[in-house]
Parts: sequence; C-alpha cells; structure tokens
Amino acid sequence: MHLRHTISRLALGAALALPSLAAFAQTDAPKVEGEIRKVDATAGKITIRHAEIPNLQMSGMTMVFKASPELLSKAREGERISFTADRVDGALTVTSLEERH
Repeated sequence: MHLRHTISRLALGAALALPSLAAFAQTDAPKVEGEIRKVDATAGKITIRHAEIPNLQMSGMTMVFKASPELLSKAREGERISFTADRVDGALTVTSLEERH
C-alpha cells in the first residue's frame, strides 16, 4: 500500500510540474523583430527578414521557418512583426508572432 501511495504522489507531482516546464520553454526564446516576406500556408512555412536570434545563434538575415496553421492564418506579407523562434523536432520554427506597431 505504501508503494502505491508513493507512486501516486510522484505522478501527481510530475503532472503539476509539466505545465510549468512548458511555460518556461515558451518564455525562454527572446522576441525578435522582423518583417514577413512570404507566407506559404500550404507548405506550413513563413519567410521572415529578421534581426539576430540569440537563442539560435543566428545573425540577422532572411530565413524560411516552419509555423503552425494558426500562426500562418494571421501572418501577412510585408507586415512588421515581433516573433519568437526555436528548434522544434529539429526544424527552425516560429513559436509566437505578433504585429509590431
């Protein structure tokens, strides 16, 4: 009985910690300024001319990133943006996107 109780407590602790870890991972990437050059919703990709992306050790350039359909649906070519990007399953991916005013 004691072992079952210990396992239950460990499982509960892990379940409670997961949302915290996910939130930390999302805030780890700095916001970067850029301009959307092309949106290819069919391919799930977005081309952005961007400033340095420190967490990816990438200097400013124009680059193609993967992006979710939700992000692509609100992206407009020529739009100035702030965004975050990270490696997701090995692919450079935009993880958040907002219009810059």
